[in-house]
Amino acid sequence: MQPDQAKVTPGCETIEELFAALESPLLNYALRLAGELGAAEDTVQEAFMKLQAQFKEVREPRRWLYRTVHNLALNHRRQAAKVVALEVKTGDNTAPALDPPDPQPLPDEQIVRSERIGLVRLSLGTLDDRSRELIRLKFNEELSYKEIGQRTGLKAGNVGYILHHALKTVAEELARNGVVP
Repeated sequence: MQPDQAKVTPGCETIEELFAALESPLLNYALRLAGELGAAEDTVQEAFMKLQAQFKEVREPRRWLYRTVHNLALNHRRQAAKVVALEVKTGDNTAPALDPPDPQPLPDEQIVRSERIGLVRLSLGTLDDRSRELIRLKFNEELSYKEIGQRTGLKAGNVGYILHHALKTVAEELARNGVVP
């Protein structure tokens, strides 16, 4: 049994109740494993999204969530450990050995990107004002759930819950428009 798991009262049956009861303990657990708050938040959110996709098949959702968070956090650590800085040395150490790549995408890539951005904006327009504001704070200002809660007066767990459902709504809208599979 995970250390924070014992604090959860039994009997949570819906995913909303599980989220309310386990989001903070899972976030603490993921933070200990991943070592970064952003990675921990992403890990917990991904675990709940996976649970939602297969909720009816999962017999012990609390145990399943802890195992999934554990695995996702360790995967994150393994991926982060694989990133190696590439140092290219030249003979005189004054000029780079390679020309830097052109940062501009090709024209057809720019058109596709612009169309997708437009569809995302339309999808965001289907959300209520509070959900749009939370998405803006999370992704534009890159605030943590706790920081968003401090700005909005919401608890961090509520922020995560609202963001989860808002992003799910946007994803469903984008899927209907053929942007994502």
